[in-house]
Amino acid sequence: MNIMLGLFNLGGGEIILILALILILFGAKKLPELAKGLGQGIKEFKKATKEVTDEVSSAMDDTSSSQRRLPPSTPPSTPPETQQTVSQSSGTKA
Repeated sequence: MNIMLGLFNLGGGEIILILALILILFGAKKLPELAKGLGQGIKEFKKATKEVTDEVSSAMDDTSSSQRRLPPSTPPSTPPETQQTVSQSSGTKA
């Protein structure tokens, strides 16, 4: 928690001032609703990030395991080259 407060360079007085402004702006009746909504939003965000992390890790596991299971690939065989015989026709001049 100290690291977060250090990032924004906030002290105790500034935090109390911000909380007082929020109380004045939204009122005492709206604060529990706002806190509940904020909590649900954070919960959904954590859930979504966990799902994405799990999806990425499972995709990484799938690709690494499928690469281990495949036999070594051999280069495709090329058909033997056929020799073309060129037949020369004897031409007659007219």
